[in-house]
Parts: sequence; C-alpha cells; structure tokens
Amino acid sequence: MTDSGPTPEPPLFRRPAGLFFEPPTDAPQEEHFFDLESISEPDRLLSRATELAVAFQAAADRAVEYQAVAAAQLADPRRFDRLSAAQIADRAEWTEDYAVKMIEFGRRLQRQQSPHGTGGHPPLS
Repeated sequence: MTDSGPTPEPPLFRRPAGLFFEPPTDAPQEEHFFDLESISEPDRLLSRATELAVAFQAAADRAVEYQAVAAAQLADPRRFDRLSAAQIADRAEWTEDYAVKMIEFGRRLQRQQSPHGTGGHPPLS
C-alpha cells in the first residue's frame, strides 16, 4: 500500500508587487495640539489654552478620584482576593505610603457617595 492519494503540489510563491511610488519618509509631521498653533491672536490663544488647562486639570483630578476608589475596592478586607497596599502600589507604580493614602482617600469617597446609591464610585457629573 504505497498509494496514499494524490501527491501534494508544492506551494506557489508569488513575486512581490512592484512599487509605483516612493514610500513616505519618516519625516516629522507638524504637531497639532487642539489647533492652538493656528491661533495667532494672543488674547484668544491665552483664553483657549486656559480653557484646555482647566479642563485637563479637572479630568486629572477626576481620574485620581477613580484611582482612589479602585484602590479602596482592591484593598477591601471583605474581598477574598483583596490586595495589600504594597501590591496595589506595585500595580499602580506608586510608593507604598502613597498607596495607603489613596486607599484611605478612596474609602472616604466611598463613604460620601454610598447614600446616593452610586456603589462607592464618584458621581459622573
């Protein structure tokens, strides 16, 4: 029984397609930051840049609150898989002292929000 069926054909290799254009170079592209570079009037530029700075700071503050709540939830002693402050610090790339402070801050936020039925998270608005 030497006949095991048809002999498989060797794979066909295709030649790469020829390039009809020059690939783009890695030239640095002009930076665009919320179109601030297009504002030429200093008063208007200051106003728009200030608006952005305030918005980014508010977003950063809000993100820190969510970090704190998450840290408090991860350290909750009622969780069977709770993490120590050192483990949370390692995950968040914090010092252990900072992790302890964030856990405490998160617990304060949870206590403030629990009567409102938000499940311990800071309100979204």
